[in-house]
Amino acid sequence: MEKGKACQDAAVRMVKALLAAYIVTGLLLLLLAFLLYKLQLAESIVNVGIIAIYVIACFLGGFLEGKMMKTRKFIWGGAFGLLYFAVLAIISLAVGQGFSGTSSNFVTTLILCMAGGTLGGMVS
Repeated sequence: MEKGKACQDAAVRMVKALLAAYIVTGLLLLLLAFLLYKLQLAESIVNVGIIAIYVIACFLGGFLEGKMMKTRKFIWGGAFGLLYFAVLAIISLAVGQGFSGTSSNFVTTLILCMAGGTLGGMVS
């Protein structure tokens, strides 16, 4: 019974961290869109901004996850980054957007999300 309760608690904590990270992602993407509108940024700058937003959001989520879990923080942070990327990929594929370019962008984004989450977990 205790193991089931612990798994349920871990899932609730992960969902809370994911929700916080996606709120931050949305706010930062709105800011980037505003800057794009006002400053007419180049596509390369926007791409770097999107990648930075992913890393910042995963860092924050990994940090929150590490604070809530108390043990094996870096593993929980890495798991958070993986889950963040998985949800991002599913939503992106569901709306027909996919990942632009080659599959290396897909792998690079996965690595950056996991690295950001792991680093956030380690810092927590």
